[in-house]
Amino acid sequence: MLGNSISGFAIALLVLDNTASTFLYALFMVIYNAPKLIVPIFAGPYLDRYSRRKMIYLLDYLSAALYLMIFFLLKFWGFHFWLFLGLAFLIGSIDSVYRIAYDSLFPTLISEKNYRRAYSISSIIEPLSTVMIPVAAFAYEKIGLELMFLANAVTFFCAASFEVFIKAEENYTKNQFAQGFAAFKQTLKEGISYLKNEKGLLFITAFFCVNAFAYSGIGVVLLPYFKSLGDNGVLLYTLVMGCGVVGRLMGGVMHYLVVFAKEKKFLIAMSVYVSLTLLDSTYLYTPVFWMCISSFIVGVISVTSYNIRLTSTQSYVPDTCRARFNSTFLLLCNVGNIAGQLSAGVVADLIPMRAVVTIYALANLVGALTIMLPNRKKIAPIYNREV
Repeated sequence: MLGNSISGFAIALLVLDNTASTFLYALFMVIYNAPKLIVPIFAGPYLDRYSRRKMIYLLDYLSAALYLMIFFLLKFWGFHFWLFLGLAFLIGSIDSVYRIAYDSLFPTLISEKNYRRAYSISSIIEPLSTVMIPVAAFAYEKIGLELMFLANAVTFFCAASFEVFIKAEENYTKNQFAQGFAAFKQTLKEGISYLKNEKGLLFITAFFCVNAFAYSGIGVVLLPYFKSLGDNGVLLYTLVMGCGVVGRLMGGVMHYLVVFAKEKKFLIAMSVYVSLTLLDSTYLYTPVFWMCISSFIVGVISVTSYNIRLTSTQSYVPDTCRARFNSTFLLLCNVGNIAGQLSAGVVADLIPMRAVVTIYALANLVGALTIMLPNRKKIAPIYNREV
C-alpha cells in the first residue's frame, strides 16, 4: 500500500501532464478497470479450488517486476500514451485477481469473533499508507516521476517476500488436479446459484455497483479540478485529501475500540450513505477550511460503513463460496466503476467539474433509497451480525 499510494498518484499526474485531457485521463482509468469485468468470472471459481496464498505472493513478485520495467521505460524512453494504456490493462488484470485472492484468504486467518478488530486494523493501514502522497507530490516537483515507480517495485518485492511465510489451511484445494475444468465449471455454476438464492447479498452487491458508479465518477474529476485551480492546485488537493486520510485513520481506530450494538448496524450504515451524499455533493463549493473538515468527516464515517459491510458479508459467506462471491461483487462494482469513469470523463468536458461531483454524489443517494432501504428486511440480518 505504501508503494501503490505513490505510484497511483504518480500515474495520475503522468497522464494528466502528458495529455492535458480529462477524457483521456478517464479513458486511462477505464482501461485499467476493464479487465475487472472479465477476470473475476474466472478468478473466483479458480481461487475456490487453488491456493490463494500462492497466488498472492506470485502476483506481488510479478508486480515488482512490472513496476521496475516502468521505471526503466520512463527513464530511457519516456511516456508513450498507448504503451502505458496497455500496461494499465495488464496492471488492472493483476490487481483484480489479487484483490479476490486477498479478500478471500484474509477472513480465513482471523480467529473467531475477531472480524471487527481485524478489519479495523486493515482499514487503518490504508490511510497510514497515503501519508506517502505528500511525499510523492514533493518528489513530483523535485526529482520527477521515475523513482516513484522504482520505489513501488521495491515495496512489492518486500510484500511478496513476507507473504511467502503466511501459514494457512486451504482445504478447498484438495484433489484440484484430478477435478480439472469440469470442477471449474461446476464451481462457477454454484457461485451464480448461491448469489441468486441469497437475496440480501444480491441487493448489497447491486447497491455497491451504484456506489462504485458514483464515486468512480467523482474520483475522475477531483484531481483535474484541483489542478485547474492554478500552481497550488496539487498542493491543495493533497491537503484536502490528506484530511480525509486522517479521518479514515481515526475511523479505523474508533471502529476497533467501539462495539456497535448489532441491531443498529444497518441503521448506522444507511445513515452514513445519506450523510456521505450530503457532504460530497457540496464541499467543493465551500472555503478550503470547510473542504478539509468535510473531507475529514467523510473519512471517519466512510470507514465505519465499510467495516460494517465487509465484516458482515465476509463472516456470513461460507469459505467454500467466498472467492466466488467476492469475484461477483468485484465484477459488478467494476461495471459501475467503468461506467462512472467513462461517463464522468465525457460530462466533465461539457459542464463544470464541481457540478459533475454533485450529480454523481446524488446518484449514490438514489441507490441507497431505492435499493438498500426498500430491501432492508433482507439486508439487515446480514449487517446486524455479531462479528
